[in-house]
Amino acid sequence: MKIAQLDDIALHYRLDGPSDGAPVIFANSLGTDLRLWDPVLPHLPAGLRILRYDKRGHGLSEAPVGPYSMGMLVRDAERLMEHVGMRDAVIVGLSIGGMIAQGLAVKRLDLIRGMVLSNTAAKIGQPAMWAERIAAIRADGLESVADATMERWFSRDFRTTPELALWRNMLARQPLEGYAGCAAAISGTDFYTPTSGLRLPCLAVAGSEDGSTPPDLVRETADLIPGSRFALIRRAGHLPCVEKPEEYAALLAGFLRDIGHI
Repeated sequence: MKIAQLDDIALHYRLDGPSDGAPVIFANSLGTDLRLWDPVLPHLPAGLRILRYDKRGHGLSEAPVGPYSMGMLVRDAERLMEHVGMRDAVIVGLSIGGMIAQGLAVKRLDLIRGMVLSNTAAKIGQPAMWAERIAAIRADGLESVADATMERWFSRDFRTTPELALWRNMLARQPLEGYAGCAAAISGTDFYTPTSGLRLPCLAVAGSEDGSTPPDLVRETADLIPGSRFALIRRAGHLPCVEKPEEYAALLAGFLRDIGHI
């Protein structure tokens, strides 16, 4: 376990792979920690230098009192990359992680040379929806939204498997303040204009049964970036890296090769 003390926040992170490997940073979704990527890593090409971390308010990172802003979350990722000496990386961001990826690419293109926007968008949901969810968890805890979240996160097939309990527990055990803080950050974010100004290699990935960021929303965001490509993973929901890890890893590996990163 490694903890980076970054001014106002302590972030839990993990580095895997050789120090001279092609750098890839993974940013995970709301309500999950860095273990989100465990199913994918064994299927990725050897030799990558992989940075994963728990964003503020999640996993083993600190959970300061919110609300948080997207600027905070982008700055956390920026400072963590500087802390470990990583640059010219490909960032893989899922859901809120994809928003962090967009913000980081806009702010620090010197750190990011390619981007995978997974199950995300330039704007996700409406402020009223997020306010309602934040109020619900503050009143009744994360357990109260867990079942509805599993329906949005996973395909019908996956929801019948024993594995579902692992991800439900991960969500329910996140710090309430951290989930609410990050939900507020999503609520306040609209990246349509800044993302449309990006010029870098981009792969967008969607799940056909995603109840949080449907494929059309993901495609709309990809279309903001000239030359981006779009891939649909069928029979998968909001976390295709969990449901279809081999297919997901193959898409990542193909993108990394196509842009000359490996």
